[in-house]
Amino acid sequence: MTQQNIPEIPLGYWENAKGNLVPESKVKPIDKLRDQLVKDLCASAEVMSQAMGKFKLKTLGDVHAFIEASVEQYDVKIGGKKGNVTLMSFCGKLKVVLQMQDRITFGEQLQAAKVLIDKCVTRWSAGSNDNIKVLITDAFQVDKEGLINTGRVLGLLRLDIKDDDWKKAMQAIADSRQVADTKPYIRFYKRAEASAEWKPITMDLAAV
Repeated sequence: MTQQNIPEIPLGYWENAKGNLVPESKVKPIDKLRDQLVKDLCASAEVMSQAMGKFKLKTLGDVHAFIEASVEQYDVKIGGKKGNVTLMSFCGKLKVVLQMQDRITFGEQLQAAKVLIDKCVTRWSAGSNDNIKVLITDAFQVDKEGLINTGRVLGLLRLDIKDDDWKKAMQAIADSRQVADTKPYIRFYKRAEASAEWKPITMDLAAV
């Protein structure tokens, strides 16, 4: 339904969460107060979210422009995606860190890996390390969105297990690994003096 097709609420009525119209006289004062508070706070949050989005775009643009200007002194140009970089103030008390993080997904080969791993777990004797069995089983559990935890699956590659089927499974995992996209993260840090520990300049509302 488009914005134009949403029916207007008649004067003197409030729409509840079920979409029903309730006479304003039947809405409790505390419910009205709560409604106004939530709407005001969410409106402020929308403004802040948009401002932070613009700030991020500007910051990324400024950092990339500086990198280009810096490398020009060597008569080179950087094409494509930029890598990780740390920029520090002259006084050594402020720094900006740009990190490019790949989002990893898995191809259809992961299904073959799962079959081979299940075969290993079934075949291994009861005396095998139960902790490893749990680790392997948990690696393929999906979250509430139906997605597999990438870190757990890739963590299996670090297990040193002497088994032909296991080695085939690990090769299948390695072959299935693919970069879906790369996302830039920019972080800011400060410290009281050049020898002190860095403290993040927090942009996360929950951590402020």
